Amino acid sequence: MPMQFWIIQSLNSLALGGLLFLLASGFSLIFGLMRIANLTHGAFFMLGAYFGATALRSFDWIDLWVAAIGSGLALAVIGGFLERFVLRKLGNNPQGQVLVTLGMSFIISDACLVIWGGDPIPIPTPHALQAPTFLFGFAFPTYRLVLVGCAIAVAIALYLLLERTRLGAMIRAGVDDMQMTRAIGIPISRLFTVVFCLGAGVAGMGGVLGGPILSAYPGLDADMLPLALIVVILGGVGSLVGAFLGSFIIGFTYTFGSALFPDLAYVILFLPMIIIIAFRPQGLFGRRAS
Repeated sequence: MPMQFWIIQSLNSLALGGLLFLLASGFSLIFGLMRIANLTHGAFFMLGAYFGATALRSFDWIDLWVAAIGSGLALAVIGGFLERFVLRKLGNNPQGQVLVTLGMSFIISDACLVIWGGDPIPIPTPHALQAPTFLFGFAFPTYRLVLVGCAIAVAIALYLLLERTRLGAMIRAGVDDMQMTRAIGIPISRLFTVVFCLGAGVAGMGGVLGGPILSAYPGLDADMLPLALIVVILGGVGSLVGAFLGSFIIGFTYTFGSALFPDLAYVILFLPMIIIIAFRPQGLFGRRAS
């Protein structure tokens, strides 16, 4: 195969890995802190894409970056309401919480289908990023390069939040030892809400940023959520570093598996997860349960 194939597929893998990180980072933190597999997370990603597409079509003065920030804030508010008024009522019923998040994902999916219809809604690439970038004699889609940079910037921002702030210290303490965190007086209920809002907001922003590549369409949540689940299992629950590396591992595995072995794409995708579960159940960077 020509060298250009490998280079372009590698770039596609990096772009997909960046999108997966925007989805999986919040999912991993929510799972790690609240011990809830938030199955609404993929719907947040899809809803953010629809919000961004609607804003870009309705207002000429809004660009992709403003739409991404606005959608992120809107999904953070929606996520906060879901955690505060629904999930908190089921605090001692984790199975009920998982079923509620699954039900909410179906409700959001059907609502999107009713409001926006069944046809994909494209999200245009910003004009300044439509022209290709030429490096080493090859043409690269500029937006995909910028998307990888956005994912890295979000990763750095989340790392600084978790490692350099008091809020981050409380979140890390809650992920490591929930009972001790409660015992020393940290308000766990508020922490749950903050983390849920943060995860939902990043997912909503990711939906808009992924729009120029994926568009907004019914079923986007079902396509992205399984990939985020694999990332969390591979990288380790509650680990930001694990979510980052796991996202790019799955991005490369999924892209090259689909391109080279389309009939075995899902076998190749799930194989790393099976190996990790068998030999390191806590994930690459997760902590072994004490």
